Amino acid sequence: MLSELYNKKILAAAAAIPFLERLDSPNGTARAHSKLCGSTVEVDVRLEEDRVAAFDQSVKACALGQASASLLGQTVIGRSVDELRQGRDALRAMLKDGAPPPDGLWADLEILEPVRDFKARHASTMLAFEATVEAVEKALAGTAADQTGASSASTVTSEAAV
Repeated sequence: MLSELYNKKILAAAAAIPFLERLDSPNGTARAHSKLCGSTVEVDVRLEEDRVAAFDQSVKACALGQASASLLGQTVIGRSVDELRQGRDALRAMLKDGAPPPDGLWADLEILEPVRDFKARHASTMLAFEATVEAVEKALAGTAADQTGASSASTVTSEAAV
């Protein structure tokens, strides 16, 4: 059963995580942590015209969290917060609600479908998406605050729901 979970596609994705640095001057940063397994993902984003122009992540997670971060990293540049929410929500629905794998922009998330049967692994698989959506939302809030002259913190801490 574990060989189904840690299949070749998941392991290949886990070994090919893009953007494994930290941005020097992000306008949105977020951290997601799973209390269950201890996995942590930190994400930095820089937006241009409400879309992700630069992205980096620090991933300290199991192979499933790494694979999810890899799939996200392959798609994140140029995406709006709504598109990122759609990806996060499609992954959550596939894992937790038994929804079919997404199509279109997020079709590659299909390789994570075997995680559905391992509820203890859902949180680590969701971390990169949770952190990225929060970082983009924070960047958007900071941009709005900058335009009104208010100040805004650039870091958000989140606990991914199990």
